[in-house]
Amino acid sequence: MQFRSLGGSGLKVSSLCMGTMTFGNQADKKTSWAMLDRAWEAGINFIDTADGYPLGGSFEQLGSTEEFIGEWLIGKRDKFVLATKCFMPMGPNVNERGLSRKHIIEAAEHSLRRLKTDYLDLYQAHQFDPDTPIEETLRAFDDLVRQGKVRYIGVSNWKAWQVMKAQGIADKKNYSNIVSVQPRYNLLFRLIEEELVPLCDSEGIGIISYNPLAGGMLTGRYQPGQSVEEHSRFTLGGVYQAGALYQHRYWQEPVFSAVERYRAWCRENAYDMATTAVRWTMHQAAVSSVIIGASRPEQMEVSLAAADMPPLGQEALDWLNELWFSLPRRQDNY
Repeated sequence: MQFRSLGGSGLKVSSLCMGTMTFGNQADKKTSWAMLDRAWEAGINFIDTADGYPLGGSFEQLGSTEEFIGEWLIGKRDKFVLATKCFMPMGPNVNERGLSRKHIIEAAEHSLRRLKTDYLDLYQAHQFDPDTPIEETLRAFDDLVRQGKVRYIGVSNWKAWQVMKAQGIADKKNYSNIVSVQPRYNLLFRLIEEELVPLCDSEGIGIISYNPLAGGMLTGRYQPGQSVEEHSRFTLGGVYQAGALYQHRYWQEPVFSAVERYRAWCRENAYDMATTAVRWTMHQAAVSSVIIGASRPEQMEVSLAAADMPPLGQEALDWLNELWFSLPRRQDNY
């Protein structure tokens, strides 16, 4: 396993990160712990979660992912870089969501309790909050850093202008800077290359990319014309109606066509579809770590294999570029 600096910081993270959004819904505690065991065995030192997990969970289930991780980490907390997030609705109350000072401070305390730790290595804003001034959000995060409860600050699903505006405010106010962003990024979705990737590359902000397998599309599991599978990511309900989101992102005819071309190319060149997709993402500029996830330990193997896969040659990279460039641009799909 390769280790990389998280952006311009001194924090070292494994090039693959263990994603946990299935823990507590698609995976029970025993299965979740087995996946954490396998990640540790493979050399992964980076775990990413969120207070709003498991994906597809009800309000009663939210937070159980962090609880599973916290119990598993007992006795080995210092061996891992632990990242979590806040923003998502955690209950019906209007203030149990967003990036207000009130919610950030309360969410951090709850996450620390569930994770059974007194500090978070990386605390991230899960989404951008247009209803809260960025300065208020940054001040709350900075206070957590100064209190020793958080080591580094990151954001997820923010656009380039939002990140840059936040950095400008942080510099002006002497608040903690953003060291990482967590965007969706894969062979079938590369909108971040237009502005966010160049920004991160220039400013020393690390990219922790998620969805490297495009919700499973790049594993070859799904075939054109088939119905959406029950109990898959594409049918998850819960508070956030995740299944509808994933169908909107990927369950589209142009995506299926691109996947079929990719399937044929991988077969012709003796590449594993999933391993190659993860390896491609690891290869991209400013990427510090790629989040991999699963609902069973055996599903992790093809992603873990990317850590030992030789770099893709230029001819392969040129061919893979065409997958994205052949897809229609959908600005609503950021």
